[in-house]
Amino acid sequence: MKPYPSSSWTRLIGVPVEIRRNCTLVRAGVVDDAMPNPAALWLAADAAGHRELFTAAEGYQVWIQPRMRAALRVSPPASPATPQ
Repeated sequence: MKPYPSSSWTRLIGVPVEIRRNCTLVRAGVVDDAMPNPAALWLAADAAGHRELFTAAEGYQVWIQPRMRAALRVSPPASPATPQ
């Protein structure tokens, strides 16, 4: 599946993304923090570079990979053990 742009940056904290500008890949990484609307987001520091800020006002777009539905399923929380 092909990546697509996301306009909901605050929902991407902790998600691997691609940062693009003028259809060109600038950097890929994991979102460390984000502001709403989209306004700005920070990619976490990694082997590719330091923590970096990208803003929508400067023309940056955030692209994400679609995930399979099965990967998004969350198992129910375990019920606490009851003392006897």
